[in-house]
Amino acid sequence: MNPVSIDDLAAYLDGSPSPYHAVATTASSLVAAGFVEVNVSDPWQSTTAGFVRRGGALIAWRAHPEASPTTPFRLVGAHTDSPGLRIKPLPDIGVLGWRQLGVEVYGGVLLNSWLDRDLGLAGRLALHDGSSVLVTVDRPIARVPQLAIHLDREISDKGLLLDKQAHLTPIWGTGASGAGEFASWIAGVGGVSALDVAGWELQLFDLTPAGLLGQDRTLFASGRLDNLLSCWAATTGLVGAEASDEHTSVIAMFDHEEVGSESTTGAAGPLLETVLERLVLARGGTREDLHRALADSHCVSADNAHAVHPNYSERHEPGHRPMVNQGPAIKLNSNQRYATSSTSAVPFQQACDAAGVPWQTFVSRNNMPCGSTIGPIASTRLGIETVDIGVPQLSMHSARELCGAADPVHLAKALNSYLS
Repeated sequence: MNPVSIDDLAAYLDGSPSPYHAVATTASSLVAAGFVEVNVSDPWQSTTAGFVRRGGALIAWRAHPEASPTTPFRLVGAHTDSPGLRIKPLPDIGVLGWRQLGVEVYGGVLLNSWLDRDLGLAGRLALHDGSSVLVTVDRPIARVPQLAIHLDREISDKGLLLDKQAHLTPIWGTGASGAGEFASWIAGVGGVSALDVAGWELQLFDLTPAGLLGQDRTLFASGRLDNLLSCWAATTGLVGAEASDEHTSVIAMFDHEEVGSESTTGAAGPLLETVLERLVLARGGTREDLHRALADSHCVSADNAHAVHPNYSERHEPGHRPMVNQGPAIKLNSNQRYATSSTSAVPFQQACDAAGVPWQTFVSRNNMPCGSTIGPIASTRLGIETVDIGVPQLSMHSARELCGAADPVHLAKALNSYLS
């Protein structure tokens, strides 16, 4: 595996302001490493290093040239989407001399983190001819202004209360708002006519670049760490992995995890299962061979974990409180919010040990229900042992999140070891 640095992750994050950009950025890295893009609607031949993409999802693989139809898979799953503010289909609104954009809250957003930030815009335009165009506005285009403390005297005592419908509408100009104004403007950004645009998936994003912070530069801050950090680590691990004669290495980057994964490009959909079956069939195998391969397969579900918070230590389970810069955390939950079992954790632990990477354990408090991941979904669909892991971070679901600067590289090395 070639040396990797936190600067590589920063470039990946800055170049991936939406799930569609994350897929495009990943695809470029794969092509540069010799991977071949395969069209899902074409007949498949056996490909030793390839990938498919669909919307905000991408699946890539590296196989040994002599892999058989029953060769098991080693998978790393992650997701490309993050909570935030998405542009509505008819966004042109405004009152009292302010031009505003109608937005929809996507996922479990830490609402206050989106206030008073310079916001850019990114996503894709769908065209009437069936194609799509990526667009990025990487200059300040919108802002959600907070109410002045003079008009909210109780905020210091009672805290900030935000109504998702009334208080999160960003300002993007002054004057009267005209119908179709946004559509015409964003079409111009995409280099097409407004008449060509059938619709869009667009989101606002914080323009502050990813970067190191702290007196000793041991911390790393960025938007979308959850979960593009894992997408980057999985891609880096796969690109640097040698083809194994014991398994086929696969990474699966899904969309819509933050809203339940139930979509054509989500982990609850058939995309991964279809790709794995077609890889087996392309080797001359059968459905029986697929099930034999899956029986011996294993999956790492990589999604960030909760680092212990110094100001809220009582919110963490004593003895299971991950620290930053001390390696990825293995996440367990007896109620199956995570897919980890005592046996499914072993391959990842071995991969960390082989790579010289430290690892930790996370369990949530009984009175503090944890979130979930694609792990239980993927393991349920495929029937394979899965371990849930992730880099510890603070400010999860904020517009700007924080982790240790060493941990992303730790994770990339561990996943490279696992896939190798």
